[in-house]
Order: sequence, then C-alpha cells, then structure tokens
Amino acid sequence: MAANDYIIFSGGSNLPLANKIASRIGKHLGAIDLKRFSDGEIWVKYKENIRGLEVFIIQSTCPPADNIMELLIMLDAAKRASAKRITAVIPYFGYARQDRKDQPRVSITAKLLANLITVAGADRVMTMDLHAAQIQGFFDIPFDHLYGSSIFRGQFDHLKENLVIVSPDVGGIKIARAYAKLLDCGLVVIDKRRPKQNQAEVMHIIGDVEGKDVLIVDDLIDTAGTFVSAIAALKKNGARDIYGAVTHPLFSGEAIKRIEDSDIKKIFVTDTIDLSNKQLGRKIKVISAADLFAEAIRRTFNNESISSLFNIDKG
Repeated sequence: MAANDYIIFSGGSNLPLANKIASRIGKHLGAIDLKRFSDGEIWVKYKENIRGLEVFIIQSTCPPADNIMELLIMLDAAKRASAKRITAVIPYFGYARQDRKDQPRVSITAKLLANLITVAGADRVMTMDLHAAQIQGFFDIPFDHLYGSSIFRGQFDHLKENLVIVSPDVGGIKIARAYAKLLDCGLVVIDKRRPKQNQAEVMHIIGDVEGKDVLIVDDLIDTAGTFVSAIAALKKNGARDIYGAVTHPLFSGEAIKRIEDSDIKKIFVTDTIDLSNKQLGRKIKVISAADLFAEAIRRTFNNESISSLFNIDKG
C-alpha cells in the first residue's frame, strides 16, 4: 500500500455500518486482531503495516464502556505503529449528555472522553449530531461535526405544505430550526422538566399543532419515555399525523414497544448504533449514514472541504 493511501479499521461496536462505509468508498476494512483476556481485558494488534498511512478508525462509543476502551486502545496502537494521521470516526459520540456541571459533585463526561481520545492518539475526530454542539470545543484537535438532517430531509418533502417541526425540549431548538428552514415550515417547542434521568414530564406546547402533520426531531432516543410523552401531548393538542427523525437509536429497555404502542405513524433513525440484534417494529425505519460518512472520509483524506455536508443553520 502506498504511503499516500489510507486505510479504514473498525472496532466491534458497529461492524455493519463500518463495512458499509468502506464499501461505499470502494475499500475493505483493514485487518485487525481484537481479543480479550479471560478477565475481559482488551488486546489489539493491527495485522498490516500502517506506517506513514492515514488511518480512519470507526467506533461508536455507545454502551457498554468496553467500546470506549476498544477505541482508545486502537488509537494508541495506531499511534505507536507510526500512522501518519489518525482520525477517530465516532458515528455516535456517547457520554455526551453530561456536557456541563449542572449540579454539584457531578462529572463532565463529554470533556473527560474528549481528553481520553486526544491523549490516546487521535489527530482528528469525526462524528454526527452531538447531543450538544459545544462539545466540539472540548477538543484541541480538528473536529468534523456532520448532521443527520441531510439523511432525513428527503423523507418529508411531500409533507411540507402541512408540516411543523417539533423540538422535544429547549435544548433541541437549533437542530429543529435547521429542519424547519430546510423544509420551509413552522417550528414548535415542547416545554418540559426532567425530575430525574430518563424521565420527563411534558409541561406545555409552545406553538400551534392543531390539524398539522408533525415531525419530532432529536439527536437520540433512549428509553423513548420522553418521546412517547411528547407524542401524547401533541395528539392531545390536535396534531394529525406524527413522524419522528432521530439520529441515534439507543432503544434501551422498553423503547421499541413504547414506540409501537404510541400514536406515531413512522420514526426514521440511522444506523449509528448497531440494531442487528433488535427486533424493530413496523413503525421504525432505518436509513444508513454510510454514504455521509464515506464522503466525509474521502474529502478528509483529499483535504477537501466538507462544509457542504453541514446541513444546519448555525445562526
């Protein structure tokens, strides 16, 4: 392999997506040994020479925490193998919900993870739909932030005349505004409070949804408790057909059942989380993020701009 080439490796968190990304670029994933000692300790070895090459390591940092350790060890091994430049491609950046010290004696895990990834050897990070955009500032290395709006947009063009975009909380207003601008439609915000993790109580809806088709947009869906509460509140306020566009489908606990039992018509998610072991219901449709990441990787290697992939209003 020539020194001006690049190679893509993947950890074990989402091999189906990594294979799709490599295939879109016309490559195969690089050969790597990922083993575990009997106590669970992770061992990594690259099975081919990567000295002087650009290396892209694909690994989502979703639970379990082993996925984070796997990424860090792969970064360290690539650095010690004299790779020219190492890009951590993190389709889903986990531990991002703790992005500030909002109460005493808590950790800012998003900053902690940024430090770990940088010290482990990453020269660049690429991810999609961070839980909070300001996490980019936690890194002192180049950071490419892609947006799922470019993946979902085409699914809702036919609804534009009667569609409103709904942000499920105040924190999601910026991304909801981006969708509203892309689809040229109105914006509604749900005001809620969260008494504890994974539990939210809808307070009231800011905006008019009566007789409207509704698209709820968010960066992730975990237990779906908040999401289903939002659906119920929207229906109560006269919404017609309700859709969802959520980038990262964690789907923990009874999330899939809650979605199936709700009044949502269809929810679109990406494959940044490996869903191959889950039985998805008829209301959930997965759209691959492989094309977006493949194009971003290709442009990064060629030192081309990827700003055209940033389909979001930053104003």
